[in-house]
Amino acid sequence: MHLLRLSLRMLRRDWMAGELRILAFALIVAVGSMTTVGFFTDRVQMALSRQGNQLLGADLIIASDHPFSSDYADEAIYRGLVTSTTTKFPSMAATGENSLLAEIKAVTAGYPLRGELRITTGWHTPAATLATVAGDSTKELPENAEEIKPAKEIPDQIAGTIPALGTVWVDDKLITRLSLQPGSQIEIGISRFTVAAAITQEPDYSIGFINLGPRILMNAADLPATGLVRQGSRISYRLLVAGNATAIEDFRQWAQSRLVPGERLEGIRDARPEIRSALDRAGKFLGLTALVSVVLAAAAIALAVRHFTRRHLDGCAVMRCLGASQGEILRLYLYHFTVLGLIASSIGCLTGFVSQEVLAWWLSSLVEAELPSPGLMPAVHGLFTGMILLLGFSLPPLLNLRRVPVLRVLRHDTRAPDTHSLVAYASGLAALSVLSLWQAGDLRLGLAVIGGSVIALALFGLLGFAFIRILFATRNQAGGTWRYGLASVRRNTMASVVQIVALGLGLMALLSLTLIRDDLLHEWRTSLPADAPNRFLVNIQPDQLAPLQTFFDQVSLTHPVFFPMIRGRLTGINHQTVTAENYPDTRARRLIEREFNLSWSDQMQAGNQLVKGQWWEQDDTGKAVLSIEEGIASTLNIGMGDVLTYDIAGSPFEATVTSIRKVNWDSFRVNFFVVTPPGVLNDYPATYITSFYLPPDKPAIISHLTRTFPNFLIIDVEAIITQVQKVIEQVTRAIEFVFLFTVLSGFAVLYAAIISTQDERLREAAIFRTLGASRQQLIRAWAAEFALTGGLAGLFAATGASVLGYVISQHLLNLPYTPNPWIILTGLLAGTAGVTLAGLAGTRSVLSHPPLVTLGK
Repeated sequence: MHLLRLSLRMLRRDWMAGELRILAFALIVAVGSMTTVGFFTDRVQMALSRQGNQLLGADLIIASDHPFSSDYADEAIYRGLVTSTTTKFPSMAATGENSLLAEIKAVTAGYPLRGELRITTGWHTPAATLATVAGDSTKELPENAEEIKPAKEIPDQIAGTIPALGTVWVDDKLITRLSLQPGSQIEIGISRFTVAAAITQEPDYSIGFINLGPRILMNAADLPATGLVRQGSRISYRLLVAGNATAIEDFRQWAQSRLVPGERLEGIRDARPEIRSALDRAGKFLGLTALVSVVLAAAAIALAVRHFTRRHLDGCAVMRCLGASQGEILRLYLYHFTVLGLIASSIGCLTGFVSQEVLAWWLSSLVEAELPSPGLMPAVHGLFTGMILLLGFSLPPLLNLRRVPVLRVLRHDTRAPDTHSLVAYASGLAALSVLSLWQAGDLRLGLAVIGGSVIALALFGLLGFAFIRILFATRNQAGGTWRYGLASVRRNTMASVVQIVALGLGLMALLSLTLIRDDLLHEWRTSLPADAPNRFLVNIQPDQLAPLQTFFDQVSLTHPVFFPMIRGRLTGINHQTVTAENYPDTRARRLIEREFNLSWSDQMQAGNQLVKGQWWEQDDTGKAVLSIEEGIASTLNIGMGDVLTYDIAGSPFEATVTSIRKVNWDSFRVNFFVVTPPGVLNDYPATYITSFYLPPDKPAIISHLTRTFPNFLIIDVEAIITQVQKVIEQVTRAIEFVFLFTVLSGFAVLYAAIISTQDERLREAAIFRTLGASRQQLIRAWAAEFALTGGLAGLFAATGASVLGYVISQHLLNLPYTPNPWIILTGLLAGTAGVTLAGLAGTRSVLSHPPLVTLGK
């Protein structure tokens, strides 16, 4: 107990003397950045998932091709969740002599559980919107065509309920094609219904690209009267579940083990690959920002601990003289650092909590959804982080401190055995690695940061030694000031290398989160440009290509690219029949049960990248070869050289896999799982598909297009694009805020590097001033030393940041990377100017210290 009291008195004395301020500051910044990101990431991810769930209509869905057991709903209600059900199937809808294939969705009370169902009752459909007829767009559009607004452009309102018995709500496509008015009668099956409203927004529309045609919403209680639910009907059943995130996850785990063939779980990440990609990329960006702050703070802590132990050698020597054992000294300083770590980490947690509240308030104008309240787990993680960082970098130096020779009381040049220096940095790096893997939440990202840090430390250290030797060899050609600077760096080679490595690592992180960060975020934004395709056209017949191009000319839209598409079901791999029962994975079974879209092209599409094999040459035209998407190949265990057999309209088709592609699915452009050279699929019936951007000021074009080409299926993905863009904007803002902690960590590294050599500079200044050197001469000499150190650190940092940006962009975030030509110059200037100015500012007190006082100690 007396050691603990003594440790607390020493802690108070060292704090008053300023010994621990930089160490505590670095620890507070590290924990503050971690907890800020921890608190805020949890809140943002929950909010983004909830916003994404608005596109799903629920937090979780159980989808089935057969009526599912009531146990699912009963269990959900037992867990405090709310439920609703939907039943979907295609059927003909008729009014008078006109009929149209539509998607019927029967819903129960409570639908939707997430998002908004919006309707309008005040639309008006002209008798003839266009003078054109189906398949003929050679006639000109009427002059007032742009003034005709579809139903979804009329002011609407939140539904708040589901259709009343005997009524249905219909979408804009059905209204346009059947010329429906409010109160019109429509036949579905053997029943007649009144059209009571037009749907302007439906949450779960276009999820998974399966809702292609016109749609009708009806009350589930009316479904039996239609006579459409019979044995063999193509009906899909869905149980919608919503509630507390923890309860939802628990229910997911419970339901997962009870699914039977034909049933599957869907969340927003399962149903929409674009949203999933954006959310995953957002998490990686935020995780990377937090990791950089931790790496910087770790470098500052390492330098501060090194300085602290060197300042306490005399005190330990005196305690050894007074009879203190090595174990007592070790325990004394362990108490010292443990109490310091708990206090600083607690302050860091409080800082993180306040900071994330400020960040949440700052983003309140951008985030429409209310952010959930934070939990306590990030604070626990913050305390754990602080203690791991501090003890990881301080314990090995303390092992050296306890072994300080008693002779140091008489001879100050006697040092403690430096047997644990390598262990110190190794243990600190190990602690940092654990934190990196933990904080990243992604094995590849964590390993990339760890590997990058180890490689950077090794390269910076080796290059530091090499450059110091090279520069010292040129000292005779330099002036007196630079000669002294080179000599000072060469004389303290190890200390200089440590400073260069620490500063280089810090500057590399800062450059990565300034220039490289801006480049990566720019690439992310431009990966989904403002004019990304927001409409897809499906079921284009070959003889409609020319009329469709004429139509785009008439409405002043850019011609889209048309892609052929053939439907085929995979039936064999290497001449062996495959069925869903061959695969235990749920996704693999769904892929075997569904039909694939096959296409052909002589050029590989933009956004596609070859992973294996090579693209075909001109002489490959007509050869039975194909290129397959890597995700499908991995799921179905398809490799290079495998022969795939497809059933296309009852006819077998065989081709050999000669390449595997990575496809950028979140580009919102047309892509295919399977592509062949031209001429291979000529004997099979094909339709065409395309995507285009519809400006928001030309909504009536869709009505014109529908009446001109009534067989087209038009897919509206504008809501999904808006959601992805919102994710990007929110994460960008969050990173800019969290970057403030990175800047503070950078300053901590810089200050710690300067303070670590202050004692040596104090004695050097006293000796030189005693020998007649002026203050100006010392300032110029130190400026040369700081400039050399900063220049080398800046050069290494710029090079490392460029490599780090490439690795993160290409291999972790799947974004194109464009090298920044200014990064080398920026690194050199930032390193040279920043370290020089900070170094001179930090040594002002040294110059004002009387030489007699220093030499008399």
